[in-house]
Amino acid sequence: MSSSCCTTDGSCSTNESKTVYQVTGVNSGHCRGVVTKALNELDNVRDVHVDLTTGHLTLTTEGEPDDTRIARTIDDAGYEFNGRVTA
Repeated sequence: MSSSCCTTDGSCSTNESKTVYQVTGVNSGHCRGVVTKALNELDNVRDVHVDLTTGHLTLTTEGEPDDTRIARTIDDAGYEFNGRVTA
């Protein structure tokens, strides 16, 4: 018996979470690259997307994201973390 997360049809069962944050100061491709690189260094981050128009950062993580660590990472990169975007 296999202990893989993948099913016989090739799809995978994961515990991914997508969370949207508001970030200030990320207003160019260079800035987006700096933030993306910094966040991709975190262990559970799977994908980072920054919308330069809205300042929304969509983070896909394995499991629930650690907002404190994400805030610190963004702040250390030189940008302002403003918290989660609520619907």
